[in-house]
Amino acid sequence: MKKVYHLSTCSTNQRILKEVKPKKDMLMQDIKTEPITGVQIDEMKKLSGSYAALFSRVALKFRKMGLHEKELAEKDYRKLILEEYTFLKRPVFIIDDEIFIGNAPKVVAEVKAALK
Repeated sequence: MKKVYHLSTCSTNQRILKEVKPKKDMLMQDIKTEPITGVQIDEMKKLSGSYAALFSRVALKFRKMGLHEKELAEKDYRKLILEEYTFLKRPVFIIDDEIFIGNAPKVVAEVKAALK
């Protein structure tokens, strides 16, 4: 399976998609208009090893909700990501049985290599 979870309103996500140039066989899911499901987040966790790896601590609501002052457990990360799409670190690329999370240059280079 080849899939990308992205946010169409995020300029960083759009820049990365232009750079990566996903093929037509890659499924695209805009997490704002088509929220991720429990099954999807569980699949991502299985590939990444934890919900914390999928969680964005730079989301505006992270500080606004006072989450930076709390110690979060795995179940908290899962719940928060499902409740608020901005908590998913993005984009998330799933290519066969590999997952690539976030927008770091190293991650983008790994995605490009995996798609070749």
